[in-house]
Amino acid sequence: MEIHDLPGFTLPLLAAVLAGGLIGFEREWRGRAAGFRTHILVCLASALLMELAVMQGLWRFEPLSGTNIVTDPARLAHGVLTGIGFLCAGVIFRSGFSIHGLTTAASLWITAAIGLTFGAGMYGLGAVGTTLTVIILVGLRLVSARLPQTAVVDGTVTWRRDAPDAEAAVHAALTDCLRQPRADRHDLIDGGEAVRLGVRLQKATPDQIRALAARLRTIDGVVGYELDPRDD
Repeated sequence: MEIHDLPGFTLPLLAAVLAGGLIGFEREWRGRAAGFRTHILVCLASALLMELAVMQGLWRFEPLSGTNIVTDPARLAHGVLTGIGFLCAGVIFRSGFSIHGLTTAASLWITAAIGLTFGAGMYGLGAVGTTLTVIILVGLRLVSARLPQTAVVDGTVTWRRDAPDAEAAVHAALTDCLRQPRADRHDLIDGGEAVRLGVRLQKATPDQIRALAARLRTIDGVVGYELDPRDD
């Protein structure tokens, strides 16, 4: 590669930086673990590696005499998308019964795909992919804000085993505040001195969650609770 070839190589990289920045800005604004810089680096690395793959004819190696080398840039693209899975796994975590970070992992994956697209020189397709991704992350968030505010809530309630009326009171509170709660698991903890109930609450509004928390605080024998709305 000569110095006069640099402008042609630079444009895909700059486009990748811009696309990664637009997507990463939304994640940074939402306070996610993988934000502005992470998305830029993912998109830039993908574009850089894809450029490297499509320009294998410029690599500094001498083929054996009489051989015919056939390149396949798609193989490197497959490798990038496989490798990005390890980075995506790092932003997915479990809190209690809830799984968080799936949207951020998906945004990293699509950012890598957009970077590969720019690296292959397909600017129009990359621009469309970037636009659609930003619309999905930002636009649909604004749409959901106008919808009734409900959430799936993963919760735990813990009460002393020697409080005979606590279990019935807990179930009554769950049923009164939120219809048809789903009990996922029962645990005997603290050496058998306490019982912990894991529940999943469907379509819970903020007012219902606050009312349930207030109700649980009044139950004699309840020593702890956790109500964790899902939010990617």
